[in-house]
Amino acid sequence: MTLPYLIRPATVDDAEAYARTHVAGLHETYEQIMPREYHEFYDAELPAMIERQREAFQHAERTRGSARSWLAFDDDGAPVAIATSGPGRDEDRPDFELHHIYTLRSTHGTGLGQRLMDIAIGTRAAYLWILNGNPRAERFYRRNGFEPDGTSMLCGPTWHHRPMFRMHRPDQR
Repeated sequence: MTLPYLIRPATVDDAEAYARTHVAGLHETYEQIMPREYHEFYDAELPAMIERQREAFQHAERTRGSARSWLAFDDDGAPVAIATSGPGRDEDRPDFELHHIYTLRSTHGTGLGQRLMDIAIGTRAAYLWILNGNPRAERFYRRNGFEPDGTSMLCGPTWHHRPMFRMHRPDQR
């Protein structure tokens, strides 16, 4: 059976598509959680996000062991999902980190999120941060062996100081 999405590593040339898909994913994921100002901020921030993404992809291409990103495309070649993972950024949890997975609503229930998870972290031990009030994502991560590790904090001002918590899973081999 052929799956309907092509997933490939993101390159410098994908910076705009990646950033646009990221913002679309933020809008869809957090439309009921975050205030209008959050969404307006990311719409206005998109040009800067594209440039930062381009710089991040350039760094990843030059630097072994840095974070890596993937883009998923539908049958028409439109980007529909993203993922990034890499070495842990938390001092108390130096293992591998899943930075994010965002799948557009049109792909929900297709298994695309699972495919991205499998590509981005495989079976290794990993952690991630999740915004409180996102039960769909929490269920997905729990199905993949993640459990809250007792660490929480407030997001910064861009995320309106919303609470988030960390989830971790042991090696799955």
